[in-house]
Amino acid sequence: MGDLATSEFDLLPKLVTKLDRHLIFPLLEFANSQVENEDGSSKDDAKTRELLKAKFELLKKTNMTDYVANLYCDLEGLQDPPKEYADKRQKVIETLENFEDSTHKLAELLQTEEVVSNLRSDKVANLEFLKKEHDVTIEMVNALYDFGNFQYSCGNYGAAADLLFQFRLLSTDNDKVQAATWGKLASEILTTSWESALDELKKVREGIDERLYNNPLAQLQHRTWLIHWALFPLFNSDAARDQLLEMFFRPEYINTIQTSCPWILRYLTAAVITGRGRSRNSGVQQKQLKDIVRIVRQEAYEYTDPLTDFVRALFIDFDFEEAQRQLTLAEEVIRGDFFLSAGSDIFVDNARHLIFESYCKIHARIDIKGLSASLGLNNEDGEKWIVNLIRDTRLDAKIDSKEGTVIMNHPPSSVYQQVIERTKGGFFRTQVLNSAVAR
Repeated sequence: MGDLATSEFDLLPKLVTKLDRHLIFPLLEFANSQVENEDGSSKDDAKTRELLKAKFELLKKTNMTDYVANLYCDLEGLQDPPKEYADKRQKVIETLENFEDSTHKLAELLQTEEVVSNLRSDKVANLEFLKKEHDVTIEMVNALYDFGNFQYSCGNYGAAADLLFQFRLLSTDNDKVQAATWGKLASEILTTSWESALDELKKVREGIDERLYNNPLAQLQHRTWLIHWALFPLFNSDAARDQLLEMFFRPEYINTIQTSCPWILRYLTAAVITGRGRSRNSGVQQKQLKDIVRIVRQEAYEYTDPLTDFVRALFIDFDFEEAQRQLTLAEEVIRGDFFLSAGSDIFVDNARHLIFESYCKIHARIDIKGLSASLGLNNEDGEKWIVNLIRDTRLDAKIDSKEGTVIMNHPPSSVYQQVIERTKGGFFRTQVLNSAVAR
């Protein structure tokens, strides 16, 4: 099982097809860290070289000339890179200087309070004002876009974000504005500016909904990309988690996942389970968990891994032994996943909570030894964990240390509540029959 995360359940080949090359780089760096010992030596020389070659192939078409030159030297065992890399470096510097000259005036104007205060939401009027008062041309505006893209290609993501923002303030070219928004989103992700990334993500989503409303295939493709790009803030920003989960669970995005990228179920499952208890809205969390169970059931023929199998075993098959077995596998998969590794302990702890809650619902008296085994804990640790959980969640239960059991108090639901629940079911069935008769 040691190579599990890098073999059977490795999603890297699927993820890289939906990400920009600069967004792929952190995933390759993480994969490289997985094959390194603590002293920096390699556990697998062939794998290390494969990843080094992958990084070189990924970045050789960018303008990150110094870094690419170093990668080439590492691959070929050279002390100094070939002359072509020095030539390309000089061209990049010259291009940067040319862009600085062509955008300096407009960039400076857009940082002047007097000018910015005169800008309105009407971009045409803004261009007219800047043209009349400061001789700004549309070519100068487009130069901001080109310079932003060039800075991005050089790995200067902060500068790229600023330039693309300035371009977007003035441009009336909707296609370029949308492309600039994708570029700014990538830049904010790569500088780990999660609040700004979330703002850009919303703009991209609105653009997909509004500009592509009559092109379902293009919407599907763009939503697939957006889902993958959104994984970065989803697992790195607690503030973004609730808003992004709300987006992921929208019908159009669930449909995209089921149609185009069912492997995202791993991340949706992890986000829901690790997020339990973080949000104050437990009702939303319960609904999301029910939705996950439903989708895992529907997509079992299309995609499974230990995380989705844990959900299936626990909530569909009610097989606690299998749930624990899958949780052990899931922990290993999570530790080898770029997006999930930081939350592995939280996932395991919350998953044990779910096992415990499910176990309590169907048992009046629980053997601590047996439950500890189901949780993957020894007797002593299991008893401590159960005691702490009962105390923290205020479950109506008590521990009989002599017998080694947990005694659950399941209060019977009132007659009135039973009538209400049965009436709900009867009312729903009546509606279904009525609609069938009407047809």
